[in-house]
Amino acid sequence: MAPPLLLVVLLLPALTAGHQHPSSSGSSALSEWRPAKASYYAADPEDAIGGACGFGDLGKHGYGMATVGLSTALFERGAACGGCYEVKCVEDLKYCLPGTSIVVTATNFCAPNYGLPADAGGHCNPPNHHFLLPIQAFEKIALWKAGVMPIQYRRVKCLREGGVRFSVNGRHFFFTVLISNVGGAGDVRSVKIKGTESGWLSMGRNWGQVWHINCDMRGQPLSFELSSSDGKRLTSFNVVPKDWEYGKTYTGKQFLL
Repeated sequence: MAPPLLLVVLLLPALTAGHQHPSSSGSSALSEWRPAKASYYAADPEDAIGGACGFGDLGKHGYGMATVGLSTALFERGAACGGCYEVKCVEDLKYCLPGTSIVVTATNFCAPNYGLPADAGGHCNPPNHHFLLPIQAFEKIALWKAGVMPIQYRRVKCLREGGVRFSVNGRHFFFTVLISNVGGAGDVRSVKIKGTESGWLSMGRNWGQVWHINCDMRGQPLSFELSSSDGKRLTSFNVVPKDWEYGKTYTGKQFLL
C-alpha cells in the first residue's frame, strides 16, 4: 500500500506550536467534531524544505513539528494554511492514547495519489478528509504501529505569541508578502496593502499564505488589512517602515481572540 505523499516537507526536532491535553477541553473551538483519518510520515530531522503553505522554516516561524499536511478536500488550494485543528484518536482501543488530543497547524498539502482508489490507498484523494502528521505529533495521540487511524478533528483558535509577521520580497514592480504567526482563526482569506502613495489595493494569493501584487511599493511605509475565515479583520498601519528591505520580516498587531 503506497503511503500518502506530502507535496513538500519540513522537519524540525520539537513540537513547539502545539500541545497535548485532555480532549474534553477546547472552549476556543470554531467548529464541531468531525470524522477523518490520520497517518504519519517520518524522515531525516536534518531535512529543511519549505512546505506548501510557504512558511519555510517552521521553527523560525514558531510552528515546530505541531503541524499537518491536509488532503485536497481540506486544503482549499491553500486557503486553509495557518488554521489550527484539534485532533484526537478514536475507535481503536489497541492503539489510541485515550483522553488525549493535540493542536496542530496546517502548513502543508497531502498530495492525492490517483493511481489508487480513495478507499484503498489513496488516503488524500478527494473526497477524503485526511491528516498527514509528523510522527512526533502522531505519537501524542496514538502508537506508531497504528498506521492509518480513524480520528476526530475540529477547528480551534490559534494561540500565537507576538504579532502577525509580514515577510516581504519581490523585485521592482512585483511585491510579495508571506503572512505568518496569525492568531485567532489562523488563516488569511484576503489581504489589502496601502502605501503613502496609494489607496488600499487588493493582493492576490500567490500560493499558500504568500500574497502578491504587481506594483512598485518601494520607498514608502506599508500598511496591511487582513481578513480571516471567521469574518474578523485586522489592520496594521505602517507596519513596514519606509526604509524596508526585501527579505526582511516585520511584526504588526495580532488578531484578538
